[in-house]
Amino acid sequence: MPDAADLAGELLSSDEGRAEVAVRRLAELGPQALAAVLPLCRAEEAEHRWWGLRAAASIPDRRSAEALAVALEDREPSVRQAAALGLRLQPSAPASAALTQRLADPDALTARLASDALAAIGGAALPDLRRASADEAPAVRFLAIRALALMKEPSAVPDLFAALEDESVLVRHWAERGLEALGVGMVFFRAEAGGGSAG
Repeated sequence: MPDAADLAGELLSSDEGRAEVAVRRLAELGPQALAAVLPLCRAEEAEHRWWGLRAAASIPDRRSAEALAVALEDREPSVRQAAALGLRLQPSAPASAALTQRLADPDALTARLASDALAAIGGAALPDLRRASADEAPAVRFLAIRALALMKEPSAVPDLFAALEDESVLVRHWAERGLEALGVGMVFFRAEAGGGSAG
């Protein structure tokens, strides 16, 4: 089997099929392959950085997560997308703040992938998402509440209830979805309805 350096070279072959095979084999090698992979995450060419991140995301390790978090600031949208997707596949609580900043990314796909990655982190992302859910930009609030809804974290219930009053239809929609997923929404509405009829 080729060593990590040879496989890292395959990532740069300009042949997507060969590169994907190399990603799988690097993942099989595990963390020992990161010595060959991580330098690609800082390469001059955006395509090389993309493939480096693609491979790093397949190797669960603190160093992989750190490289993915750094790449969230990359100048190329496609590289930021790869970084956010990688952090969804490899959730990292220390990356929560950096991912939350990307909810305001000018590239809509990067912002959505950051929301997915925050949802994957779970409860550790709550403080950052709470701040984002009060952002003045509706798109940021929407993606923050979307992440809270998708993570199905009981501690987020108060935040989801508060978002039911948001002026944005999308924010309210995701708040309702999140509450329903937690089994809270229908209980709340039935209680409200019961209280009204009793009065």
